[in-house]
Amino acid sequence: MRAGGVREFYEALMAAYGPQGWWPGQSATEIVIGAILTQNTNWGNVERAIENLRSAGMIDWAALRDVEHHRLAELIRPAGYFNVKARRLKNFVNWLWGHYGGDLERLRDVPLETLREKLLSVNGIGRETADSILLYALERPTFVVDAYTARFALRHGLIDEDADYERLKAVFEEGLERDVQLFNEYHALLVAVGKRHCRPTARCEGCPLEGFEHRT
Repeated sequence: MRAGGVREFYEALMAAYGPQGWWPGQSATEIVIGAILTQNTNWGNVERAIENLRSAGMIDWAALRDVEHHRLAELIRPAGYFNVKARRLKNFVNWLWGHYGGDLERLRDVPLETLREKLLSVNGIGRETADSILLYALERPTFVVDAYTARFALRHGLIDEDADYERLKAVFEEGLERDVQLFNEYHALLVAVGKRHCRPTARCEGCPLEGFEHRT
């Protein structure tokens, strides 16, 4: 086996799986909503919640501002934790209206690090959600870290067990050129290999990264 760097891992995964075409969503607004709703649930449940919102004309910042909490919670019920997520979505919507007049496009002019801190100040928006909004909805070059990323990085010696989110994020951002499409595809590829092989109990046989050094 050979040691690997973040770029080599990416190239091996891309050769095996090809472009993933993330993030699913018909608009930046829908992607932001999905990023908030996908916390602690699977994407299939989020899709059902988004379809409910779409059918109700709620993929719209003004409609989301004006809808009552109980109505919003009922619409997003398939996403689970619907009362909590309704509050989190409302928190973001109120922040967007309070600071940017409900215009998501105005966020594109805010410097990346400043905007990330502003997003993290919104109650219910954590690091992974903030980075997902930045990368997938606003096309800003910030790497998204999730449980799949952490498991992969630990098993391939990129981080130690005590590495936090910011340290793990830095491993990828320091090892790659700052490119939106690259960060987008890499995260999606890590999810793909995580679902197929790099599970809590590793299934290394047939993995595109089988030839690299790893720990079970």
